[in-house]
Amino acid sequence: MVDVRDRLDAAVIPQKIRDHWWVFLIEGIVLMLLGIGAVLVPVVASVAVAIFLGWLFLIGGIVGGTTALARPKAPGFWWALVSSIITIIAGLLLIGWPITGAVSITVVLAAYLLIDGIASMAFALSHRGHMTRGWRWLFINGIIDLIMAGIIVWLLPLAALWALGLIIGIDFIFGGASLAGMAVAARSH
Repeated sequence: MVDVRDRLDAAVIPQKIRDHWWVFLIEGIVLMLLGIGAVLVPVVASVAVAIFLGWLFLIGGIVGGTTALARPKAPGFWWALVSSIITIIAGLLLIGWPITGAVSITVVLAAYLLIDGIASMAFALSHRGHMTRGWRWLFINGIIDLIMAGIIVWLLPLAALWALGLIIGIDFIFGGASLAGMAVAARSH
């Protein structure tokens, strides 16, 4: 007897994903290891995220300002220059005061997790007919994201510093597990 679900899974999962399942497995394992590190030292992870984002903003603002100044007659010159200055200031604030920045980022993270959780669940549900095995991992990841968003909002502002690192760690663990689970499902086809 032919198992229609297995044939459907094999038909839906592109050959390139099946051929390179191990890349997704490695990415999943690395994400899980980084997540475990963030969970073990959440305050360090929170401050590191704030500082890292600060440097990204600072470099991005400098590059944006440089390109804007290089073409002063271009449309939107003043908007590009103002945007660059704001980005540079945001970067300097995050680098100079990473703890305060971590609290602000925590609020943004809560919004991100809410939106990402809904999107992951919707994506999983829309693909459940095509991927009989892997979609559940994405759906569970979406539920975890919604739970974490609720926890962050509940704990603000007192535990925001450690919550950022903890939430990022948990999200990395479940995101990595999702990738690993989907890689194993792709490998079996």
